[in-house]
Amino acid sequence: MSKPLLIAKNTEFDLNLLSDWANRHGCITGATGTGKTVTLQTLAQAFSAVGVPVFMADVKGDLSGMAKAGSATGKIQQRLQALQLDEPKWQACPVTFWDVFGKQGHPVRATVSDLGPLLLGRMLNLNDTQEGVLQLAFKIADDHGLLLLDTKDLRAMLQYLAENAAEFQTEYGNISAASVGAIQRSLLTISEQGGEQFFGEPMLNLDDMMQTDGDGRGFVNILAADQLLQSPRLYSTFLLWMLSELYEHLPEVGDVEQPKMVFFFDEAHLLFDEAPKVLLQKIEQVVRLIRSKGVGVYFVTQNPLDIPDTVLGQLGNRVQHALRAYTPRDQKAVQAAAETFRPNPKLDTAAVIAELGVGEALISFLDDKGRPNIVQRALIVPPSSQIGAITADERQQIMQTSIVAGVYEKHIDRESAYEKLTGRVANSAATSDKAADNGNAAGNKDSRWGNAASAPARQTTGSGQVAQPAQQQEGGGSGVGDTLKSVFGNLFGGAGLRRKDNVVETMIKSTVRTMGSQVGREIIRGVLGSILKK
Repeated sequence: MSKPLLIAKNTEFDLNLLSDWANRHGCITGATGTGKTVTLQTLAQAFSAVGVPVFMADVKGDLSGMAKAGSATGKIQQRLQALQLDEPKWQACPVTFWDVFGKQGHPVRATVSDLGPLLLGRMLNLNDTQEGVLQLAFKIADDHGLLLLDTKDLRAMLQYLAENAAEFQTEYGNISAASVGAIQRSLLTISEQGGEQFFGEPMLNLDDMMQTDGDGRGFVNILAADQLLQSPRLYSTFLLWMLSELYEHLPEVGDVEQPKMVFFFDEAHLLFDEAPKVLLQKIEQVVRLIRSKGVGVYFVTQNPLDIPDTVLGQLGNRVQHALRAYTPRDQKAVQAAAETFRPNPKLDTAAVIAELGVGEALISFLDDKGRPNIVQRALIVPPSSQIGAITADERQQIMQTSIVAGVYEKHIDRESAYEKLTGRVANSAATSDKAADNGNAAGNKDSRWGNAASAPARQTTGSGQVAQPAQQQEGGGSGVGDTLKSVFGNLFGGAGLRRKDNVVETMIKSTVRTMGSQVGREIIRGVLGSILKK
């Protein structure tokens, strides 16, 4: 059975968001300082009260007040009187604080493999060529059983590809060293912005966010985003990853009486700024299909034009705060926003958007048949939790008593691509050192015995002079070169002439240099054999 959630009110109507249509998504738009944050808090508390878990990013720090009961301040009293509402039961929401950097909430992590090359390429701001190399890195890592968990795994994998590019070229394609270098530099930039703390284990389990308390109220999961927002691509990629995870994680449920979870995407324009076409298609697909998983997505941004039409068309529940029409572009935005609502004959929607006060909005929710209601001008109902931030000590106390306290604080670093690749290099180096040591030992053995074993026998002639060995008497030298000279003497010409080597001489001298190994000797035998037969 559908549950009406009171969000706003005017002198004629109570404007309720119906719980069974809440997974048809929505948006909250308006200029800075017009009351979007309080509207977001009112919506989140209404969902929590009926048992729906909520996720939201706190970009200014104000939403932490949801963890504390509110009070009847002067402005709130005025609003209650204007709406002819009784004073509510002031109460806090069950809250879990999260933070990518682990300072103002429990750490939030994802593995590099789980993020995938598309979202990671978006985070690193890669071009098409660089993204192609990144996809190859993921593919080769999967084929060779190398886990990519954190940034050092990815760095090691990229270095391994660059050093062994020729081995992978035939099967996987070209791997550009310049592209690898660009990816490494982008990784370094993300690491300097604190993104390195986001990658690793234990990875976030979304079930820990989809909890209810003893009274059946849904937990409000608040992500500390004031610092994260300084890295816009990390912020937008993280939230999009969470949406994708929800889509992959939850089963199909179709139409339900209320959502399994509601996801608020604050500063939504960061998601779409300079997004490539393939990413926009992915966002559109997730927004369109995730409602069947029982998840409602609500975008919060200043201007409805920040949201692409393909996504905006999926948003059935809308709250439009004031827009300021100071420039021609602003005037165009006001007109565009007015045209997205179902007209109300009693309102000039475009004119009203520009004159709305703080905490006042144009609202259109879906009716019981899933149709947009006629747009209404109304005041937002104040939440029963505190408006404004709590203290740092209060936040720490809530974190210590959280249902996930101690679960994500300890970082886990198990064997993955970095350990395997560095171990492989170490083993290779050890093998090379051992081979070199064996070669040196053999050389030393030969040098110890060389004077006795390899020296030619000293013979004397009848006159008492020492006779020279036969090779020295004939050619004045020794070794393979002299043997070849004796065999091919006619080809080389006179013994004492200094001239340029001909083709055959050049070939023979080149091949002789390879005779230090068994393979080289076998090659030489084949070459010389064919020449001798001729």
